Amino acid sequence: MRETPGNHSVVRLAFRLTGRQLERVSSGKMLSEGSSFFKGMVLGGVFCLVLSLFGTFSPTIPFHPEEHHDHHHLKPIGKDEMQKLSEAQVSELTKRVRVYCIIMVTPKDLMYWVTANNTWSKHCDKSVFYTSESAKVVEAVDLQEKDEWVRMRKAIKHAYEHAGGLHWFFIARPTTFAIIENLKYLVLVKDPSQPFYIGHVEKSGELEYVEYDSGIVLSYEAMKRLIERFNDENNCPEHGNSLWKVKEEKQLAICLKFSGVFAENGEDIHGKGLFNKKSVNTLISESISQNTDDVVETCCSDMAITYGGMSPSQMQVMMYGVYRLRAYGHNFHDSLLFLPPKDSDND
Repeated sequence: MRETPGNHSVVRLAFRLTGRQLERVSSGKMLSEGSSFFKGMVLGGVFCLVLSLFGTFSPTIPFHPEEHHDHHHLKPIGKDEMQKLSEAQVSELTKRVRVYCIIMVTPKDLMYWVTANNTWSKHCDKSVFYTSESAKVVEAVDLQEKDEWVRMRKAIKHAYEHAGGLHWFFIARPTTFAIIENLKYLVLVKDPSQPFYIGHVEKSGELEYVEYDSGIVLSYEAMKRLIERFNDENNCPEHGNSLWKVKEEKQLAICLKFSGVFAENGEDIHGKGLFNKKSVNTLISESISQNTDDVVETCCSDMAITYGGMSPSQMQVMMYGVYRLRAYGHNFHDSLLFLPPKDSDND
């Protein structure tokens, strides 16, 4: 276990302060039962303080200064590079890039669950809902697990074992709306046998992680390493051993970091983020208040992959805007064609 120099000083200070208190209590004539009781309280407080400080730097939040990693800015292939590919190469790539969607739900999310099932998830090559308990309304894998991190681990393991040749995995909440074709374009020329872990990257101390609300993308190799790391209780515990609960997105990042998989930020060719934890409504409202002269350009990427915090009605509107609305006489000249899964009724 490693600690920061700053943390060492805090621990030493705690011991010095309480040591002085104990000296004052034990000196003189304060040897009564009340004095002993007070000393016990002080020692108990020291123990809890030290345990809390050490718990922070337990496997739940590891600290390895020599393993500093600045995340990459992962961008899709540019138009010039696309033009260098032959039709046969493009055709092969589009067939090979297939996505397994892992959608985490609970019965209380039923309306979101049903909406996700009827909208964007149809564009996944395989979409599976993983629930904490069974619900007869929509088909799902019942993991019978309340703890969100343990449930995510079980869902990842199930997806890996039932991938059926799919080499990209996308983890999302039921409140996330995803444009799967844009996700496929981002990873089009990426090798799934390499360890990729992609999304909207944030930083907590020394830990870089992908925000769960914006969706999480993993390559096959990242999944493989993660499954192997699940057996390592020291560096990837099923139940964290700190005094407070750590969010599952950070637990996942820790396990991936120990597997040699680091967080990569998904961006378009202009550097705009592709994974959004906020809804379209929120992003546009913020842009209106901050950039009244250029609302759309400063709001969102044209190639956005996800929006988080979406209501069921907002998802329905997004389906209309993304997949159905067309301007008459305007032809789109995309060189890629991502065919829907067999027997799919997607838009």
